[in-house]
Amino acid sequence: RWRNSNTQCLWQMTLSQRRNPYVTLRMQDAMVRELVLANKQLLMVRQAALNQLFEKEHRQYQQELNQMGKAFYVERL
Repeated sequence: RWRNSNTQCLWQMTLSQRRNPYVTLRMQDAMVRELVLANKQLLMVRQAALNQLFEKEHRQYQQELNQMGKAFYVERL
């Protein structure tokens, strides 16, 4: 009984896919676009985190140099 219902379910799925190939293609295209956007968003988050890390390290180096009586050279325009 289980085997019959499983076979029928698989048959219905393949019938549905053959009947609506454009729906499947649209769904795949939507998934690809979502992955592209998710990767862009992840890249932006990682870049922001890296930027914060660099700023934190720069402030820390400035404090260490100030304690030694030194500073970064900054050219003023």
